[in-house]
Amino acid sequence: MIVGLIVACEVAFWVLLAAGLAFRYLWRMPRTGLALLLCEPLLEVVLFVVTAIDLKNGAEPDWRHGLAAVYIGFTAGLGRSTVRWADARVAHRFAGGPPPVKPPKYGTARAVHEWKVAGRWILSALVALALLQGAAWYVGDDGDTGSLRAWQLRMVWVIGINVVIAASYTLFPRLPEATEAADASERER
Repeated sequence: MIVGLIVACEVAFWVLLAAGLAFRYLWRMPRTGLALLLCEPLLEVVLFVVTAIDLKNGAEPDWRHGLAAVYIGFTAGLGRSTVRWADARVAHRFAGGPPPVKPPKYGTARAVHEWKVAGRWILSALVALALLQGAAWYVGDDGDTGSLRAWQLRMVWVIGINVVIAASYTLFPRLPEATEAADASERER
């Protein structure tokens, strides 16, 4: 049941996103579109409540409960940036908005961008870690929390990988190639 609800929440996320953007830009009803976009967090609340009820009713915590916590964490950390990403593209394509800003390619600006991306992923993993810890405490010492602990370890890996990626852009910044630098300086003249 939990996995089906996670899939339903994911599908509903994209349906609400598409509907919200359609109302905002295609049908010129920005308030209705905003209302639909603001319904997105309700999906996570429903998933959280159903998962808590399932555990309260005596279900053994397993990978499904861990996946629910991870899904909620990642939606909390990455959902807003996903909505903004889609909004910028739809506004440009259908409402004459400015072209979406592309991430910087080189140097310190790229490193800062990568740290911001890593920050969103780290926030997602931290929310998931907190929910997993809460579930482990909720189950208590009587239940088997091994699957929840396994998900926590995965979240620590997610944090570590994102730190390594962002740090690599800081320690080894990508520099423009000589031909690109020459072209850029020539355009400035």
